[in-house]
Amino acid sequence: MESAKIIARLTRIVRDVGVAEELAQDSLVAALEQWPVSGIPDNPAAWLTSAAKHRAIDLWRRNKLLERKHEELQRDFAQQELAMPDFASAIDNHVGDDLLRLIFISCHPVLPSEGRVALTLRLLGGLTTAEIARAFLAQETTIAQRIVRAKRTLSEARVPFELPPKHELGSRLASVLEVIYLIFNEGYSATAGDDWMRPALCDEALRLGRVLAGLAPDESEVHGLVALMEIQASRVAARTGPSGEPILLLDQNRARWDHLLIRRGLAALERADALAASSGPYALQAAIAACHARARDVASTDWQRIAALYEQLGKLTPSPVIELNRAVAVGMAFGPAAGLELIERLSLNPALQSYHLLPSVRADLLFKLGRFAEARAEFERAALLTRNARERELLLNRARASAQRSV
Repeated sequence: MESAKIIARLTRIVRDVGVAEELAQDSLVAALEQWPVSGIPDNPAAWLTSAAKHRAIDLWRRNKLLERKHEELQRDFAQQELAMPDFASAIDNHVGDDLLRLIFISCHPVLPSEGRVALTLRLLGGLTTAEIARAFLAQETTIAQRIVRAKRTLSEARVPFELPPKHELGSRLASVLEVIYLIFNEGYSATAGDDWMRPALCDEALRLGRVLAGLAPDESEVHGLVALMEIQASRVAARTGPSGEPILLLDQNRARWDHLLIRRGLAALERADALAASSGPYALQAAIAACHARARDVASTDWQRIAALYEQLGKLTPSPVIELNRAVAVGMAFGPAAGLELIERLSLNPALQSYHLLPSVRADLLFKLGRFAEARAEFERAALLTRNARERELLLNRARASAQRSV
């Protein structure tokens, strides 16, 4: 999160997101080299920004064509240093939120949609190229090329570091909402690493979503996204056990859900519904999350409504992942055989061949049908495909449980 804030502040000064990212990375490398010797400073963010500032000044000095702007650069950085006590302030306004401003720059119309999302995830979410590729079900080389091209395009177009006028906000909202939700998803279920979740990403996505709702209070889908994130975030405390092991939705202790976040999410969903004649993709997903939030337990969950909402969502935004989720809901509403029938059709989709949740869902349905040997094989295949250590452990445990039942 500090890296994203530093990039945003540097972009204001150097007017080039690529250069800003390089300067921020240089300051992080300097910290890795110096902090083990000197100790972590009292204000790490201020230290990192100061280090980046000096590197930016050196950059300007080396570039003779931009030497005349040296004094302007120093004045701008001096103003930034005066504001340093508010560096980590919670929510800035329309003028002051550098992170939100950087999101809208990264989602500038001069970039193609794929480039906008990939670049913003890289700069603000701190996601690696591999994590972004996983989110898009795309190749890493493809995502890397998108990011490089996006940086080059913004630099060549000399895109100003500013929010678009109010009347232009709507045209960029779709990409901005996609970016925020992908950041939230990476925090909610980490693609790779040793942790099941990355709560800092969830918190930042929620913060940006709430700020955006203030900027665009009449946009239904903004409130729909906020509703979805609030309700999903309400489950965070219940999603892991004492040792950090994952706990799936059906096994969670609902008493540990954050009911304040649920109320906020339901209120945001009401606002979204009131603003639109028909629900958009985020409002539909929020409605699905609300079905879980309102249910006292798994048995009282309205699975038929959830399946119907997924069907509606799939018609609005066709996606194999949505169909996979619909298969889960159908399996809960109408029995595992009905869900498995949908899964078998999805097994032929090339986009899902390396997606670990496809064999994971198939394994769960096979287990419920008593086909334990097949379930074991699918759980093991899913474990091979995931790059999250916690998730792999969960899947292997389920494979072992299937093997015991098949004896």
